[in-house]
Amino acid sequence: MPKTEKIEEAVPTSFMSTLMQDVKNPPEVDSLVEGPVISVAKSCVYINLAPFGTGIIYGREFINARDVIKKLNIGDTITAKVVDAGNEDGYIELSLKEARQAIIWSEAEEAIKAKKAYELLVKDANKGGLIIEWQGIAGFLPASQLKSEHYPRIEDGDKDKILVELKKLIGKRIAVTVISASPKEGKLIFSEKEQGVKEKREVSGKYSVGDELDGTISGLVDFGVFVKLEDGIEGLVHISEIGWGLVDDPRELFKLGGKVRVKVIEIKDGKISLSIKALKENPWKDAEKRYKKGDTVKGIVIKFNHYGALVSLEEGIAGLVHVSEFGSEEKLREALELGRTYSFVITLFDAKDQKMTLSFTEGNK
Repeated sequence: MPKTEKIEEAVPTSFMSTLMQDVKNPPEVDSLVEGPVISVAKSCVYINLAPFGTGIIYGREFINARDVIKKLNIGDTITAKVVDAGNEDGYIELSLKEARQAIIWSEAEEAIKAKKAYELLVKDANKGGLIIEWQGIAGFLPASQLKSEHYPRIEDGDKDKILVELKKLIGKRIAVTVISASPKEGKLIFSEKEQGVKEKREVSGKYSVGDELDGTISGLVDFGVFVKLEDGIEGLVHISEIGWGLVDDPRELFKLGGKVRVKVIEIKDGKISLSIKALKENPWKDAEKRYKKGDTVKGIVIKFNHYGALVSLEEGIAGLVHVSEFGSEEKLREALELGRTYSFVITLFDAKDQKMTLSFTEGNK
C-alpha cells in the first residue's frame, strides 16, 4: 500500500489511539460514518471523524469517486463507508462509492416499507420481464408484476412473442414500487401492480361483490382470462373460476374479443376477481342424490398428476384414483389411459366439500 502523506490538520495518531480506547463503539468495517472535509490533497481526501480519528479516501477509492471529490470544499460534510478501521498510518480508510451504494439500498428498504411510488424508465426487456434503472442500480420487474394493460397477452404463450410485446415498453416511463431489495445479491425487484390509487377508488365505488356483468375477453393467459368491463377497468377470471369441470387451457374455450357474462366475487386492493362458473348451477349441489360411497360408477380419465388420476363422472363431478393403488405412477399409466372410460367404486363422497375418491375395480384389471 502506498505511503500516505501526513497533514497538520489531522489529530496525532497516538492521541487518537488513546481516545479510541476510551470509546465503546469506534467505527467498524462496512459501517457508515459522517464528518467534515479537513483537507483535499492531490491524491487523497481527509475527513475529521472525531473522536475516533481521521478518515482518508485515497487510491482506488479516490479514483472511483473523483467526480464527486472535485466538487468538495473544506468544511463540507460527507458520508462514507469504512473499508479499513485502521491502516498502517493510523487512518480510517473510507469509500464514497460504497457509501453511496449503502445509502441507496437503505433508501430501497425504506421505499418498500412506505410503498413509495416512482416513475421510472424501462431500459430493456427479456423473456421474463423488464429491466428498470433506479439511482444507478438495474432492477427487474417480472412480467407477472405488470398491470393488466401492460401484460403481454399471447394466445399460444410463445416466449419469443412475449418478448416482442415486452420490448414495446422500452423507453416508456411506468409507475412502480420497490417490492424486494437484496444488497448482498445486488437484486432489486419492482412491481407495477401496486400503483393506481385513483383507479382503485373508482373500482371500489363502482362495483360490488355479487354484481353480474357483461364483458369482453381482453386477455388469455395460462392462469385465466382477463375481462374488460369498461375502458380502463379489467377483471380476472382465474382458471379455477371458469367452469365446474377441469379447465387445462383457457385459450381452448375463449377468443380475444369474445363476449362473456361474469359475476364479481371479490374486490381487493383495486383488483376485481370474476367468476363464470358462479353463474352456473353447482353440479355438486344435488350430486349426493345420484352418488354415494360404495357405488360402482363409470368415469373417464381426464388428467394425471403425482397423486394419481383424475376421473370425471359427469361435467363438474370428478374424483381421484390414488397412485398407491397401483404401486407406482408408471403402473398407473399402464393401467389407465387418458380419455378412456372405466369402472370405479366410490370410496369417499362428500358433496358439501366437493370431494370424491375412487378405486379401480377388479373387473377392469
